Amino acid sequence: MKYKAIIFDLDGVICSTDEYHYLAWKAMADSIGVPFDRKINNRLRGVSRMASLEIILERYTGPALSDAEKGTLAEQKNELYKEYLKNMSPADLPDEVNATLQELNDMGLKLAIGSSSKNTPFILQQIGLGGYFDAVSDGNNITRSKPDPEVFLKAAQMLNLPPRDCLVVEDAVSGAQAGAAGGFDVACVGDAARAGAGNYNMKAFSELLQIVK
Repeated sequence: MKYKAIIFDLDGVICSTDEYHYLAWKAMADSIGVPFDRKINNRLRGVSRMASLEIILERYTGPALSDAEKGTLAEQKNELYKEYLKNMSPADLPDEVNATLQELNDMGLKLAIGSSSKNTPFILQQIGLGGYFDAVSDGNNITRSKPDPEVFLKAAQMLNLPPRDCLVVEDAVSGAQAGAAGGFDVACVGDAARAGAGNYNMKAFSELLQIVK
């Protein structure tokens, strides 16, 4: 096989929490009178919480905000988001993704998560994948957000494998850039695939089975 491990982004790849992110950011933006819509929301994909807040605040016209006030706004959004996440269940894990993960696992590949989200462990638990992956690198153990490759490099270190032996799976262009910057091959789905951002640009998650073979 061409690879020994696959490192997956979480949101938009394994499952989708996009709508919950949108609703939580929208409520936060409304509270300070900042216009926010789905077009702006799309710019936040694969981006850390604080970097996302800065994008939203581009349209902010009120008095200058201190770092502490920005931190409070980010936390406000996260608390709303976590409330929405409580609605998630194994039903939010698509059948195609579940079946493909099982088959990749049966092939002997190591499977890992590389996500900027600090809520990764909770989301995995909610969708029935808590403890499933060989390594989880997420927003809790990184200091730099995608397109910096740190989250994927740390996942590879946890697996004791060099980047060339790992395939990164991403749906955001910034995530695909992060994988490439770290020396990984990248397979893309969704927006990143439509942008041609990967070494492989897939129409379906199950195409991974052909790629690794």
